[in-house]
Amino acid sequence: MAFTGTYELQSQENFEAFMKAVGLPEELIQKGKDVKSVTVIKQTGNHFEITVTTGPKVLHNDFNIGEETEVETPSGEKIKSTFNLEDGKLVIKLKGVTSTIEISGDLLTNVLTVKDLTYKRVSKRVS
Repeated sequence: MAFTGTYELQSQENFEAFMKAVGLPEELIQKGKDVKSVTVIKQTGNHFEITVTTGPKVLHNDFNIGEETEVETPSGEKIKSTFNLEDGKLVIKLKGVTSTIEISGDLLTNVLTVKDLTYKRVSKRVS
């Protein structure tokens, strides 16, 4: 399934607990917990551009599947890692956090896991 599209956040579970667990400052957690975000994905073969805009914060990552790349995290840290496609899902591991992104119909689901804590974001395609 092609990932290309624009998606608006519809719901999220465990945002605050997850962000605390990964070390995001309380001030940023409070600012971000009720802000709706928009995710734009452009996929051309194995090349992806993902831009997530949450309020004034814009996070942009550009990568090829299976190639190491520098990824910016929500805290602004840059980490080298590799995106892979596993069973039609985008998967990346960053400093103990596993992120899985999948498409089902018009829904984009991103599940992030650190230790035994899971943060789930569900966004709906708007274009």
